[in-house]
Amino acid sequence: MPTDTTINTIGQPFVQLKTVQSTNTYAMLMLQQGIAGHGYTVFAHQQTAGKGQRGKAWDTEAQSNILLSSVLDVSFLTLQQQFMLSAMVALAVHDFFSAHAGDATRIKWPNDIYWQNRKAGGILIENVVRGSRWNWAIVGIGLNINQASFPEHLTRAVSLRQVTGQQFDLPTLAMELCACLEKHFKAFKEHGGIGIIDSYNAHLFKRNEEVLLKKGDELLPCVINAVDQEGQLLVSNDRYSHFRFGEVEWLFR
Repeated sequence: MPTDTTINTIGQPFVQLKTVQSTNTYAMLMLQQGIAGHGYTVFAHQQTAGKGQRGKAWDTEAQSNILLSSVLDVSFLTLQQQFMLSAMVALAVHDFFSAHAGDATRIKWPNDIYWQNRKAGGILIENVVRGSRWNWAIVGIGLNINQASFPEHLTRAVSLRQVTGQQFDLPTLAMELCACLEKHFKAFKEHGGIGIIDSYNAHLFKRNEEVLLKKGDELLPCVINAVDQEGQLLVSNDRYSHFRFGEVEWLFR
């Protein structure tokens, strides 16, 4: 692990790669080799094996989108605060995207970024834990930026270009995203996460609306109420009051 005690800001250094299998995998390797420390960020113009939530692939057009992973020193946190970190990252990405796309930007539980009813990006956090000590987090972010169209199977995808009609310089935008992450991470470290869940819920996708969720073979009409500090989705339903991540899937009508 890195021996340098200097704490960099997120985005320092900022490593650009033409192509990589996965920015998360690359950042993790650099951390394991003692090359990367806190703030180390890798940005790729193309991924050949991008990773999404729950083992899914992250499918994205080359040289069109933000594909970025940052190494974070989370040794000041406990393992019970994992969702708090996830919520903090989601808020940072929300603030970044909404600054360009407007107030229709939302956080879909647990940490996808949506614009109206369409997915603009996602977050994948991978952790380094030694015993009961949580040392590092690799925060991977994929955001649709300049992509003009999407494959038929990605029916709900949307890009910043489609929202705004503009094209963006990707490295410049990625550094702007790093600045948002740094701002939120610094506040998290200084204030212990006060207000994070309230802010997260203020931007929660479909809050106070009825949605259709699927749990096993059950189809469950639920009103989305909020998310708690453990990351459970709180709902109003005849049988259930909450769900853990991975317990249900969304069905869009």
